[in-house]
Amino acid sequence: EANNILWARQLEEAGVHVVYGLVGYKIHAKSCLVVRREGYHIRRYAHLATGNYNPTTAKLYTDLGLFTCRPEFGEDVTNFFNLLTGICQFQSLSKLVAAPFELHDRLLRLVERETQNARQGLPARIILKLNSLADCQVIEALYRASAAGVKIELIVRGICCLRPGLKGVSENITVRSIVDRFLEHSRIYYFENACQPQLFISSADWMPRNFFRRIELAIPVEDGVLRERLISEVLAISLADNSKARFLQSDGSYRRAAPSGEGKRNRSQFEFIALASPGTEMIRKPVDGKARHPRVQLAPSPFAVQQARK
Repeated sequence: EANNILWARQLEEAGVHVVYGLVGYKIHAKSCLVVRREGYHIRRYAHLATGNYNPTTAKLYTDLGLFTCRPEFGEDVTNFFNLLTGICQFQSLSKLVAAPFELHDRLLRLVERETQNARQGLPARIILKLNSLADCQVIEALYRASAAGVKIELIVRGICCLRPGLKGVSENITVRSIVDRFLEHSRIYYFENACQPQLFISSADWMPRNFFRRIELAIPVEDGVLRERLISEVLAISLADNSKARFLQSDGSYRRAAPSGEGKRNRSQFEFIALASPGTEMIRKPVDGKARHPRVQLAPSPFAVQQARK
């Protein structure tokens, strides 16, 4: 891109070493690493994100970022940059999951794990927030998971090649698209994992180009407070949107979401604006340390409802 070329030239003229990546692959991962000497020790700070480091799109897109100094994440990002600079060949990372090397296979295994959990009567659920869903293999895996009883909720803003609501194939899958003031750009992968939720943020949509022709990263969110914030402040609010959400039908058409029983309209992006406004810090940091939205929570899985009735 012209802007990237301009910045590269200016940086090189200033004496900065600019690396252009791996030949044949577009670098789509968003990561930044700062290495500091602190006293007698070296400490690494890593920022990993779903959106570009771009001042214009930062005002228009909804995105997520993780800032961490956990050593294992810093080591992974270091190895990732060593790969991009040609210092070493790809080595499997301990925390991060990278495309085109292992992301596709890893996601297929995660979907299969939910499928097996459902067949064994264990809690199983998948929630995905993406820009696009078009990879045949993962769509077929989601169909198998649905047929096994996994509840799958997809928030796909753009292209979605999966058809929900097909009898015997995708009856347990819902697909909604949210188009509002800001462009929904963050990617979140949620797997119930038998009541031990596993959650990732990522730069990658579920498309062949992201899995096989781009450099991408999926980042696990392991901190419990942050994970609960993503569940209650992003996923739950998005799933409750009945103002700007449109539901994909089995025939490929979309219909508007219906208001709740009380007729209340929920507009997710306005909820996010309210959360980001002054005076909401008490919501983000409650006394018990567990971040949760006071009004919206994820609906219980069918397994949890069944167990409660017992």
